[in-house]
Amino acid sequence: MNIRPRDAAIHGSEPPLSRGSRRTFIALALAAAIPVLLLSGWVATLMAQQQRDLARNAAVASATRVAERVASDIAAQIAVLEAEAASATLDRPDLAAFYAEAERLRQAHPLWETVELAGPDGAQIVNLLRSLEEELGPTSDRQSFDAVVQTRQPVIGGIGPAGLISGKRLVALRVPVIRDGILRYVLSVRLATNAVSSILRDAGAPEGWVGTIVDADGNTIARTRAEVEELGHPANPALQAAIRHAPNGFYTGPTLEGANVEVVYRTLKHTGGWSVHFGMPVATLNAPVSRSYVVLGGGSFVSIGLALALVGLVGRDMAQRRAGEQARFSLALRSSEEQGAVAAEAAELGTLRWDTVARRVTGSARAAELLGWRAAAEGRDSAVDADTVLQAVEPEDRGRLSEALRRSLAEGTPLDVEFRVNRLDREPRWVRVAGRVPQLHEDTPDGLIYGVVSDIEPRKRAEAERSALLRRLGEAQENEQRRIARELHDQVGQTVTGLSLGLKSMERLLARGATAEAGRQMEWLQALAGEIGRDIHRAAVDLRPTALDDLGLREALATLLRDWSQRHGIRADLECLNEATRLPAAIETAVYRIVQEALTNVLKHARAASVSVSVEKRTTEMRVVIEDDGVGFNAEDLRDRSGSDGQAKLRLGLSGIRERLSLLGGTLTLESSPDVGTTLFVTIPVPHHPEP
Repeated sequence: MNIRPRDAAIHGSEPPLSRGSRRTFIALALAAAIPVLLLSGWVATLMAQQQRDLARNAAVASATRVAERVASDIAAQIAVLEAEAASATLDRPDLAAFYAEAERLRQAHPLWETVELAGPDGAQIVNLLRSLEEELGPTSDRQSFDAVVQTRQPVIGGIGPAGLISGKRLVALRVPVIRDGILRYVLSVRLATNAVSSILRDAGAPEGWVGTIVDADGNTIARTRAEVEELGHPANPALQAAIRHAPNGFYTGPTLEGANVEVVYRTLKHTGGWSVHFGMPVATLNAPVSRSYVVLGGGSFVSIGLALALVGLVGRDMAQRRAGEQARFSLALRSSEEQGAVAAEAAELGTLRWDTVARRVTGSARAAELLGWRAAAEGRDSAVDADTVLQAVEPEDRGRLSEALRRSLAEGTPLDVEFRVNRLDREPRWVRVAGRVPQLHEDTPDGLIYGVVSDIEPRKRAEAERSALLRRLGEAQENEQRRIARELHDQVGQTVTGLSLGLKSMERLLARGATAEAGRQMEWLQALAGEIGRDIHRAAVDLRPTALDDLGLREALATLLRDWSQRHGIRADLECLNEATRLPAAIETAVYRIVQEALTNVLKHARAASVSVSVEKRTTEMRVVIEDDGVGFNAEDLRDRSGSDGQAKLRLGLSGIRERLSLLGGTLTLESSPDVGTTLFVTIPVPHHPEP
C-alpha cells in the first residue's frame, strides 16, 4: 500500500539525517558559537568601558552638584552675615544689643563657632567666646582681614592659624560694616573645620568617594575621612598641580589612605579660590574593564582558529544587514524631514541652519520673512551672510543674540532667545529663535546650530499692553487717593474747623446766661468736632501722605513709623543710608506702600516688640530691609500650605508687595524662622536718569 507524504510525516517515517550531514551540522554549530563567544567578550569590554565612563560622568555630575551646594551654603552664610552687618545695633553702636543679637544668630546656625567684631586696625571688640568686659586682643588670619579692609567686599578666608581665644584653627567668613561711606568695623563668623566637613558630607557626596575641600593656598580645610591628620596641612602635590593647571578637571594621585585614586575636582564659585575634590580608587573604577579584558583574551585564544572560516560569511551577512538598515534609516529620515516640514508650515514656523564658522545662515522662506532677508523661490531654502541677519536685528538686541549663540555652542545648552527684527517700511517685530547644537556623530562640523523661528509679536504686544495697563491703574489709584486726601484736608477739614470755631463762639454766648447743662453739651460737641478733625486727618494721611509729595521719602517714612509706633506701642527704628536725593515718584510711592503693608503684617501676625526699617539708595538700585523680632514662621509652610487663615492673610499681603515690585522690576526675599523673627529684603532697580 502506498503511503502519502503527509501520512509518512504523521507516522514519523522521515529518513534520518546521514552521519556526514550530522557532522557538518555540529561543525557549523561550533564554528558559529565560537565567534559569538568572541563577540560577547568584545561587547562585554565595550559595556565595561561604557560603565566606567558612566561612573566618571556620574562622578562629575555629583561633584558639580556637591560643589554648587557647598558654594550655596557658604553664600547663604555670607548673606546672613551681610544682613547682620546692616543691623541698627552697629549704628550707635550698642555693643550689648549687638552681642545679644549675634548670640541669637549663632544659636540659629549650629555651624558657627563664634561671631567676632573688630575695628579697622584688627583689634577685636566683640567675640562671643568671651564676655564684653574682657580684653580680646588682635584678630587672627590677618590675610583675609586685610583683604576686607582693602576691598570693602565680603571675603571667604582659608584655614587660619590657631586663635588666641579659641585655641583652634578656624575658617573665617568676613564682611565689612560701612556707615556713611566709612569702614567702621569688620564682622566675622568663624567656622570650625569639622563644621566645613559636615557641610561637605551633607552635600551628598558619591558613595565610596573620599571628599576634600582645599582653600586658595592649597591647605586642606575639610575632609570626609581622616580629618585630623590632614586638616590645616598642605594638600598633596598632585592636587596642587591640578589646581594650578585648570579650575576644573581630573587627576590621579595617592591619598592619605595610601590608595592610588582618580580624582574629579571643581572650583567653588564666589569662595575666594576654594575647590572640592572627590577621589575613587583606580582599581575599583577599572575592575569591570580588567575582568572584561580577561574574558576577551580567553575567548580570542580559543576561537581564533575556527573564527577565520566564518569571517567571510559573517562579513557578507553584516554588510547586507547594514545596507538594509541604512536604507530603512534613509527612508525614515526622509519621512521625518517631510513630516517636520509639514508641521513647521502648519505652525507658521521657519527653520534655519546657522553656521558660525562660515558665518552663513540658511533658512526656509518663512525664516527669511521673519528675519528680514529676501527669500528664494517658493518652497526652497535660501542662504545669507550672518552679518546681514545681525544688521536686521534691533541694535539693543544684537548683543543678547550673539551671547546666546556663543553660550549654546560653548556649553551645549539649547538656544532660546527673543529679539526684535527691523523690516523695511515696518515697525520692529519680535521673533523667537529656539534650537540646539546637533550631535549626530563625531564628524559633525563645529559651529552649527539648527533651530526654528517663530513670530511672537502678538504675545509681546499683549504683555506690553498688560504692563502699561497695570501701571496706569496704579497711577490712577494714587492720583485718586491724592485727590481724596486733598479734599478731606482742604474742604471737609475746613468745615470741621469752622464747626469747632462756631461751637466755641456759641459757648461764649451761652456762658453769659446759659445753664450748666447747656455748657456741658457744648463742651461735648467741641470734643466731638476735634475727634472728627483728627480722624479726617488720619484718613487723609493713610490715603496719601502729603509728606511724600512735599518732603520726600525719608520724611514720609519717619512720620509713618513715628505715628505707627505711638498708635500701637511698638518700637520702630528707621535708618536711611547714603544721600537723601529724590527718586522717581513711582519708586518712592512703591517703597512707602511696601513699608506700610509690612507694618500691617507685623501688627496682625508677628506679635513683635520692635521693628527696624533700613533704606539704602545705591548707584543702580534701591534696597529696603524690614526686620522684626516677632514669633516668625516656617517659610516652607507658607509656600506649601495655606490651611490657616493667618497664613492665607500673610500670603495675600506678600502677594500685594510682589505685585508692586513686578511693575518696577524689583525682587522680594523673605527670611523667617519660628521664634526668631521675620526679615524682608526688597530690591528695586533705579534708572540712571530718572524722569522728573
